[in-house]
Amino acid sequence: MAYIEFLDTTLRDGAQAVGISFSVKDMQSVFKILDEFGIDIIEGGDPASNPKDEEFFKETRSSRLAAFGATHRKDTTADKDENIKKLIQAGTDTVVIFGKSSEKQATEILGISKEENLKLISSTVSYLVSKKKRVIFDAEHFFDSFLTDEKYALTCLNAAADAGADTLVLCDTNGGTMPDTVFRIVKTVTEKFSSLRIGIHAHNDCGMAVANSVMAAQAGATHVQGTFLGFGERCGNANLSTIIANLSLKGHAGCRCHLEQLTSAAKSIAEIANLVLPSHMPYVGNAAFSHKAGMHVDAVIKESDSFEHIDPRKVGNDTHLILSEFSGKSAIIAKLSLLFPDLDKSNPKVQEILNRVKELENEGYQFEGAEASFILMAEKIMRDFNSPFALENYSISTSSSGEDMASVSIRVGNSVSTGTCTGNGPVNALDKALRKALAVYYPSLNDVQLIDYKVRVVDSTKATGADVRVLITSKDKSSAWTTIGVSTDIIRASFNALADSFEYILTR
Repeated sequence: MAYIEFLDTTLRDGAQAVGISFSVKDMQSVFKILDEFGIDIIEGGDPASNPKDEEFFKETRSSRLAAFGATHRKDTTADKDENIKKLIQAGTDTVVIFGKSSEKQATEILGISKEENLKLISSTVSYLVSKKKRVIFDAEHFFDSFLTDEKYALTCLNAAADAGADTLVLCDTNGGTMPDTVFRIVKTVTEKFSSLRIGIHAHNDCGMAVANSVMAAQAGATHVQGTFLGFGERCGNANLSTIIANLSLKGHAGCRCHLEQLTSAAKSIAEIANLVLPSHMPYVGNAAFSHKAGMHVDAVIKESDSFEHIDPRKVGNDTHLILSEFSGKSAIIAKLSLLFPDLDKSNPKVQEILNRVKELENEGYQFEGAEASFILMAEKIMRDFNSPFALENYSISTSSSGEDMASVSIRVGNSVSTGTCTGNGPVNALDKALRKALAVYYPSLNDVQLIDYKVRVVDSTKATGADVRVLITSKDKSSAWTTIGVSTDIIRASFNALADSFEYILTR
């Protein structure tokens, strides 16, 4: 494939996703990540749509930044249209203009004739070109229009091209076009407009946005738009993190992106967007190169490409061997070898750990999501392990007001320390009391924060008598870790996970 230019619209189309709300600071952080990753063009939003986007453009200057807007209104001219003025005031070298490419959209949405629509496209593009802007024309509803009236759809592209647009983007606005149709139509357009850059902007309403973008590139498109993690309005946009990896590693397309930063960029953007990065997202998800079945793990240890289509390091990810009731001895050995470099594989304690994993998983534990608890368990079996503290006792008193009290006593050496605290519920009170008792000896725990708390019922058929699984994720200034507790008593399960969390970081 030729060089592919990527345009990311996370800050504009992505911001239209349900549950996403970027502050100006968030937008600047996302822009910095995309810029450093190597995205060619970063669409910063529509400066005429809201004050936040307008402020972002005032505070951000970059040759890679693009402003987005529509063709001028039907009752004015481009030079007098207030929205066009704000596009120019945004100060970007590149502007993205969307216009209707469908007669039905022109007549029923804009209330103008198809000839008037062509004039809107032409006059808007030519005016922006006269202002020394690079104009990318997004032909809205192009694939639907082409299938209904091919001649008019192409005429809309002609109007933009003749006016000076250097990139024509075919938009699958409703996200309903199939890959074979995309290939055929893009092929037609690239042959007709061979001197211009042709692009694709796909939505994911049929789950085809990535496939459609790849097919467009195979048909000759050299400009691909999407959001970095695929989120956007309705079912989302084309997922650029997947497309970039596919086109670069599978299609051997040229691009300026730093693929080794792909996973870290994805995780950073997800955190800013306040989203959990889907674990099964291709290339960048935690499960993308994770192996749980015993036979799979054994094969990957012997030959990584047995169940990995690429070396995960190429995209900044890692192979993860998941320990569970399906794990074989080879998986345990591989995991333990990372913890104990001088491991003797014939050590009977290896089998003891495997047996213990299977026993605990049968009780409801799940180490695939709680590696810190596995490490603690393995260290206690493999070597003499001096725990940094021992529990003496704890107690909880609850109140109908919701402000509960917990008291925790721990022993460190020959000394006993007790912490008593109130909290917003019993688990919060326990957390605070345990921290207070431990901080007497380990003030570094003041840097540890609890960032996630999950409760799952292991067997719902047992109703209120069921075991519950508690997963707690904590972090300090440099790392994050997850621990687990299981019990029929949610307080006990929570305390066990909390105690593991503190014990883990204190023994690092």
